[in-house]
Amino acid sequence: MEVSRRVQGRTVTDKDIKTIQSIIVSHPNWHRTRISKELCHLWDWKNDAGRPKDIAARALLRKLYKENLIDLPAPVRSANNEYRYKFKHEKPEYQPINESLSVIQPIQIRKVETQEQAQLFRSLLSHFHYLGYSGPVGENLRYLVYDCEDRILGCLLFGAPAWRVSCRDRFIGWDEEGRRRGLSHIANNMRFLILPEVRVKHLASHLLAKISRRVSADWEDKYGHPIALLETYVENDRFQGTCYKAANWVKVGETTGLTRNYKTGKPKAPIKSVWFYPLSPLYRTLSSKGLEA
Repeated sequence: MEVSRRVQGRTVTDKDIKTIQSIIVSHPNWHRTRISKELCHLWDWKNDAGRPKDIAARALLRKLYKENLIDLPAPVRSANNEYRYKFKHEKPEYQPINESLSVIQPIQIRKVETQEQAQLFRSLLSHFHYLGYSGPVGENLRYLVYDCEDRILGCLLFGAPAWRVSCRDRFIGWDEEGRRRGLSHIANNMRFLILPEVRVKHLASHLLAKISRRVSADWEDKYGHPIALLETYVENDRFQGTCYKAANWVKVGETTGLTRNYKTGKPKAPIKSVWFYPLSPLYRTLSSKGLEA
């Protein structure tokens, strides 16, 4: 009897594993990226914009390798994103901005599109955000925020949603199939940074409101599909989620603090509040039937 398993959002059968292993054996000089690209081609594995899901394929290969289901060549470079994105330059200094919100308008939110912008984005999070920057996996959007004088104020990162969160899944009404189909229509506000030198009252909630009006269109422009819901996770021991509440986000529950690999049943990660912001009435159809038009 053939066994199947869910890996990286796909059903992977024993036959699939044999196919992957055959590719690896037949091409001993291929590195992991080349193997993942071949897998995308073989499975016609693409996102809604028609681009190969190369990053997801590499993650799938690593998971199968960790379960001793396939052999893989040694990585060309470390997949440890925390090391990969560790910023080694000196911490930059910025001039204090202590003004009213109206004085620094119009505020500009720019997508990160150039190498120079990407370097600045990494620097900001690496030096000023308590979680640092480890690099997102999968679909994501990065933004830099400037005031009317082109002074940097901060940045935002949206990426893939958490795979499984009990309070979120109950709130939406998901079963397993609904969650699998609906996750691609949620974006996670993974990082939100306002520089410590920037002291502008109501700036945080203003930026959240401003970005919510464009993020779905930006997502569709980049990936070929819109998003219907934003989520974020706020550490209870550090923050109260005040700016999210002021921007009309809704708290739907809390995480359990249990990681995927917990064994004792005791919390291993910080308890976080789960916040939602609907971008479209379509979020109500993120149910067991998936997203309906």
